[in-house]
Amino acid sequence: VQLVESGGGLVQPGGSLRLSCAASGFTFSSYAMSWYRQAPGKERELVAWITRAGGRTNYAGSVKGRFTISRDNAKNTVYLQMNTLKPEDTAVYYCNTRDGSSDYWGQGTQVTVSS
Repeated sequence: VQLVESGGGLVQPGGSLRLSCAASGFTFSSYAMSWYRQAPGKERELVAWITRAGGRTNYAGSVKGRFTISRDNAKNTVYLQMNTLKPEDTAVYYCNTRDGSSDYWGQGTQVTVSS
């Protein structure tokens, strides 16, 4: 299993970023996918989750209405569109999938929201 995130960077408050996670080494369309984030000094938290076919999504309360998770099973890629970014969204963002009791993570991509 390999998960490779991209799309992070520095953005001003109110701006937007789109994160991508390219997956390989497993049957992507058979697994739900998630985005997590971890800010300095804080625990990793679930940001958004999407079912295998993309028919259902769920979001942390702090990002609901601003972030959108989506997936393209033909491209083995999951996305996180982040709008109206706030300084408190600053964190390393990780792509995740789970197979039974095993969690798989990407290397993370840094998102910094600052003026």
